[in-house]
Amino acid sequence: MGKTFSPFVYWAQSEEEILLRVDLKNTVDPNINIEEEEIEFAAVGTGSQGEGVNYHFVLEFFLPVQKDSGSLEVNDREVRIKLKKKESDWWPRLVYAHQKLPWLKVDFDRIKNESDTEEEKDELKRDLSYQDILRTKYPEAYEKLQKEEFGFVSESKRRIYLFCYNIFMFCGFLYAFLVLTLNYSKNPDEFVPKAFETVGGIFKFLQLLMILEILNPLFGYTKGSVYEATIQVGGRLIFLFLLIDSEPRMQDKPVVFYLLMTYSSVEIVRYPYYLFRVYDMDIGLITWLRYTIWIPLYPIGFICEGVIALRNIPYFEETEQFSVLLPNRWNFAFYFPNLIRFYLLFGFFPLLYTQMWHMYQLRCKRLGIKQHKSNKIIEKDD
Repeated sequence: MGKTFSPFVYWAQSEEEILLRVDLKNTVDPNINIEEEEIEFAAVGTGSQGEGVNYHFVLEFFLPVQKDSGSLEVNDREVRIKLKKKESDWWPRLVYAHQKLPWLKVDFDRIKNESDTEEEKDELKRDLSYQDILRTKYPEAYEKLQKEEFGFVSESKRRIYLFCYNIFMFCGFLYAFLVLTLNYSKNPDEFVPKAFETVGGIFKFLQLLMILEILNPLFGYTKGSVYEATIQVGGRLIFLFLLIDSEPRMQDKPVVFYLLMTYSSVEIVRYPYYLFRVYDMDIGLITWLRYTIWIPLYPIGFICEGVIALRNIPYFEETEQFSVLLPNRWNFAFYFPNLIRFYLLFGFFPLLYTQMWHMYQLRCKRLGIKQHKSNKIIEKDD
């Protein structure tokens, strides 16, 4: 067997397919082996090294393809191979390894639009990388590929991650809700003062996991606002860790029990809704509950948080916990009870109104209810 050479191979893609064009003329019965992870091509033909030369190449794909989905077209000018991706998604490159193969090039003819001007076509034919072309011609696809290049997970892995996260959080809050309701039904007077002692650790653990809901939109795993997620998750962390966990005298108050019941009641509806939305499923009853149950529960939760903040003022005045008093070497003073007062005077009602109005807008959008005003709506974690 004589020496083999690599032919010029041109490639392009859609979200569903990979298209390869092997620049060989007069090719007869090429030997092509397609596996999920790679393709091997061998043939005798006329290419860059001359006529009747053995050509061969192996390409290890960036992601798997469907093994039996390949179609082959051989003509006098070239060999065309069409492969179906195993998962519909854009690839940042064709091959798995970060390497530049001199004989592997982008198929400009399949990337450019038919409506492009000749000047635009000539510009595309410069020595650009595939990412450069996508950035120029398909900015949305380029943004998606950039996410994967910098460590963002693929669409399938993103959905698996969100599915696991939502089902874990649902099970956690459901467990806490059942513990609270069952113990309360048995002996309410005895259990209410022990509610935080019983399930406080579970709530703190789940609330720490909810920090991921700030990172998810930041990394593009979910839609929504990082700011809104920070306000919601950060507020709960403050109440659970600073205003309840750090002050033992607050933990046995009935208002803490009602707050935990409110938190868990909201979440055992919210997480199933997001669970189905991961796979674009819309269950009518769950959607209705998700955008209706907040109407009584959000005001109850805010009132409970306000009562906890108000009753904590004398405790923190006595202990001076989280306060920095003068004199000190930094010449800086911070009085935590005054921060609580500031929140109750200037932050409580604006935050309540903002949250209720935001949820009202989402409810109108999701349930098809007319609004008096049209406002831009941003769905969280959808």
